[in-house]
This record gives sequence, structure tokens and C-alpha cells, in this order.
Amino acid sequence: MPEKKITSYPKEKINILFLENISSAAAEKFLDAGYTSVKRLPGALSEAELIKEIKNVHLLGIRSKSKITAEVLKNAKKLQAIGCFCIGTNQVNMKEATNNGVAVFNAPYSNTRSVAELVMASSIMLIRKIPDKNKAAHEGTWLKDSTGSHELRGKILGIIGYGNIGSQVSVLAEALGMKVIFYDTETKMPLGNAESKKTLKDLLKEADIVTLHVPDLPSTRNLINKNNIKYFKKTGILINYARGGVVDLDELRKALQKNELGGAAIDVFPKEPAKNGDPFTTPLQGLSNVILTPHIGGSTEEAQQNIGEDVSNKLFNFLERGITTGSHSVPPLNLPPNENTHRILHIHKNVPGVLSEINTQLSSHKINILAQYLKTNDDIGYVVLDVNKSLSKEALQLLKGVKDTIKVRLLY
Repeated sequence: MPEKKITSYPKEKINILFLENISSAAAEKFLDAGYTSVKRLPGALSEAELIKEIKNVHLLGIRSKSKITAEVLKNAKKLQAIGCFCIGTNQVNMKEATNNGVAVFNAPYSNTRSVAELVMASSIMLIRKIPDKNKAAHEGTWLKDSTGSHELRGKILGIIGYGNIGSQVSVLAEALGMKVIFYDTETKMPLGNAESKKTLKDLLKEADIVTLHVPDLPSTRNLINKNNIKYFKKTGILINYARGGVVDLDELRKALQKNELGGAAIDVFPKEPAKNGDPFTTPLQGLSNVILTPHIGGSTEEAQQNIGEDVSNKLFNFLERGITTGSHSVPPLNLPPNENTHRILHIHKNVPGVLSEINTQLSSHKINILAQYLKTNDDIGYVVLDVNKSLSKEALQLLKGVKDTIKVRLLY
């Protein structure tokens, strides 16, 4: 039997906007549930375009190119939630989203396999010197030579950042007969026979191939730079499918030109075009021992399908039930449905006395709270109240008047 739709939200008035060719699975999720105002656009929008487009949007879906700035959020008066259909959320001004009570969701696991497979594929291509041989063949030259070509088996893979993707790469690498070492600023449990290294320097000196899987943080900017490139083996290979700012590309080019490195595969860049067909430049263009790809690490049909389903489910559950599990801004609550009640969502500044005032206001007007759920983070609190149906409108107005309220919504 299909799931019972308990929301009383006027579905025809809910505006949903998906940007950047988000999988059709996301739109279908809402269309199948009766939401008719679902708009899909093929590319990212500029800040000015977003400000104009987002004014009446309730749910927004983006990938990595759309930048949700403080100014965009300032103009998003009706926005309830943002779905980042990718691994990260750094394209969203998280402080402003939190302060505005906008739930932000992402898909931290859905494309890990796609990225991990491409890491291994690039490793094989570079260690076998396939880019050179491919170029020669296209130019009509027969370059059948084993000099400098090697197997992955028995080589050492160094993983910097042993999280969701790094650990998946670790499993695949061991299956191909590689020895795996890793470095992470946090203590991580090794999978299989992987070994943790105490310092980045230790890893770089030992690894035949180094692959990066770190977030974009001030501490990771230019993580691979002039000072530590010198620790790589001269035949070493660098793979960056993490974030564009973690490698100093100018210094990498110099090292490759001086034969201080054996090759590189780069999928992410400090500055990337907003849409297909736009001009693109990088210091690494023209180097035969470099594989350049246009940020496609997670761009497989399987990954996009998984991401579309994962994030759209989170958005849907928040819209219809108030569930915030997986949110990076609104405190996470996993809520059961409550029959014969009306549910009110209350987001407020995390200051003393708010919950007390909520309960005092409702009890003084003889409004019975049938169920109550509360979760806070450093900045905001999230209270969900199930109240008597006949008194829900009065309760809604009372909650709007509570001091330090950010957002109130009658869910069903």
C-alpha cells in the first residue's frame, strides 16, 4: 500500500527548485507525492539570478556550483530547506542558513564508490603511462614500450583523509594487491591491512601513489605545496579528487616539468566553470603525464540516482514530517507520526527560557501538548509539538509571539 500522506500543507503552493541537472529521481519523488510546482534548471545561477529566483521557493536543490550566500538567504523569505545533491555543503553559507532556520541536507555516502573507482582507474592509467601512449597512437606513432610502466600490485598507496571515500579506496586498492597507508588528523580504524602514518611527511616519503580525500578547510588549503612536494618519490603519482584548493597547482606543474614527480590526475580546481562549454584554464594543461577531468569523480548515472533519492528523501521527510535527521544546520530529530494531532515546528535562538515560555503560553491558554520533541545545537533550538487539532491555529499564533523565535510552521 502507498504511504499515507498526512500533511495538510497546500501542495500546489509549495515551490520546489532544482538546479544543475539534478537527477530526475528527485523531482519524481515530489511529483509522485502530489507537489505540482517543481522546476528544474540545467545549470548553476549567479548570485543575482538566485536572488531573483529564490524569493518564493520553499525547497531548493543544488550541486556544487551554486553558491548560497548570505545575500541569497536574506532574500529567501519562504525557504524551508536546501538539499545539496553532493558530498559537501561548503557552497552554502551555513552560519546564515542556521540563523535563518533553514535545514541543509546532503548525501555524504552516495557517490563514494564512483569516486573510488575513478581513483583506481587513474592510478592504473598513470602507472602504465597510458596518457603518453594514447597521445602517440592518436598522432599515428606506435609506442610499444614497457619502460617506466608498472603494475599496481605490490605498490604502496598513500591515502590522505581516511573518511568515507578514502576508506573505500583503501578496500579497492587492497583487492588489487596494493599496500595501503593513510594519514588523517583524526584517529581512524584501519580497514583490512591498512596502516596509519603519524605524519604527512612519513606518508609522502613512502607512497608510490598519493590520493587526497580531505575537506576544503583553512587547514587543508595548499596542503600539497612547495614544501612537501619534495618528499614525494620521483616516480610518485598525485591524485586529487577532493577539493580544488588543497593542491598548489603552480608548484605541481614545476615539479612535473622537472621530473620530480611521475604524474598526476586532477579532477577538481580552485576555479571551475559554472556550466558546460565555458572556458577553462589550469597550469597543468599541456603536460602529457597529467590526466585532467572536469569534476566528474562522482558523476556516474548510478551515483546521481543514489544522490537524487537520498537527498530528496531527506527534503521530503522534513517537509511532510519535520524530520531533520542528516541536517547540518537545524538540530537532527527523527520523529514518529502522531495520529489525531496537529504538528507545529518551532525554530528559535538557543537561549535560556524559550522552552519554558512555549510551555507557559500554551498551558495558560489550556492547549494540551500531546507530544513534544526538542534538540539544540550551539546556535538554535528545534522544538516539535503535537497539539490538539481544534486548538492548533491558536497555538500557532502564540508560538509566533515567543521571544527569540526564528521560524514557526504548522506542518499538519
